[in-house]
Amino acid sequence: MKTIRFGLIGCGMMGREFASAVARWCHLPEMETKPEIVAVCNRTLQKTKWFSDHFPTIRQVTDDYRELLANPSVEAVYIAVPNHLHAEFYCAAIEAGKHLLGEKPFGIDLPANAAILDCIARHPDIFVRCSSQFIFSPALQRIGKLIDAGAFGRILEVEAGFLHSSDLDPQKPINWKRRVASNGVYGCVGDLGMHICAIPFRAGWKPQTVRAILSNIVPVRPDGIGGMVPCDTWDNATLFCDTVDPASGERFPMTLKAQRIAPGEKNTYYLRILGTRTSASFSTKNPKCLELLEYAGGEQVWGRIEMGQEMAFASITGGIFEWGFSDLILQMWAAFLDELEHGRPLSRFAGCVRPEETAASHRLFTAALESHAESRVVKIDEHANQPAAAGQHNLPADFK
Repeated sequence: MKTIRFGLIGCGMMGREFASAVARWCHLPEMETKPEIVAVCNRTLQKTKWFSDHFPTIRQVTDDYRELLANPSVEAVYIAVPNHLHAEFYCAAIEAGKHLLGEKPFGIDLPANAAILDCIARHPDIFVRCSSQFIFSPALQRIGKLIDAGAFGRILEVEAGFLHSSDLDPQKPINWKRRVASNGVYGCVGDLGMHICAIPFRAGWKPQTVRAILSNIVPVRPDGIGGMVPCDTWDNATLFCDTVDPASGERFPMTLKAQRIAPGEKNTYYLRILGTRTSASFSTKNPKCLELLEYAGGEQVWGRIEMGQEMAFASITGGIFEWGFSDLILQMWAAFLDELEHGRPLSRFAGCVRPEETAASHRLFTAALESHAESRVVKIDEHANQPAAAGQHNLPADFK
């Protein structure tokens, strides 16, 4: 089995999830490539101890990401750092010749995202993708196959959202995601939006216009040392989009929701697609259940399919058993390494988020800010800050 030696920059929660996926790689018996963590970097070295204690393959520990990128043993990197550092760190990794999986939103704003994509275009031999794991849910993989088969007929309406309640408590101390300086002006949309957009964008359902309503519900939060400081990012957002289905050329409404203050929600992703022949509904509140309505005349009946371990990449777990968050992380990493090795994704919906999809999300989010500020519908500029050229690892034509 081929080994890809990884460096990890950012040793927070998602860095630990990546490391856990590496430790579970034997769970994927059909993979031809495996990751090995050989270097870790974090501004606070204390956070690297967990990695060193559990992964004897690590031979470099540093608090300077430039030292890690200069390490010739490192072939690829996973970078999980605050949004304001994306452009600097991602471009440095690409220019150092390292394949990259980076965290969403792939730049703090549209100019930062454009700088990353321009850097990718200048280095077409470097494989770059964005982290977003929910597309690998078994139910969403099934929905992807239905989209590929044209099973929905004419698309009538799409709803997608990511809801959680982690900020419901106004006494929760502030962190970097609640500050414009580090998270960016998108607020919750930048934090959660790529998860929401992944399936619609992969299906080609890109919004033409947007009317956005944004809410800053908790404007101040504790600073953790006895004071109160501004919490200046958007907590909740609803985007109403006029969208075109490329398969038919017909327009349909798409509603996207990103909420960090959603009472009763832990960490809920949902997708609902209504079509003239098939409709589908899925929510992680009931992760085993895919609801389908298949209409060919007569009665309209919603049915339930119980989804087990029906993953894009085969695992040792029996198909009848439940799946969880860590399984999706493992699948995302399998997709990254499989496409890196073979030059194309396993299928259209079994590939990681592409850089050009992050650019589409930035154009949407930027238009949403303008829409909210001016209380009007805003047309999305599909050519804003487009890179000069595309890298060789874009999706093949037969998967578009």
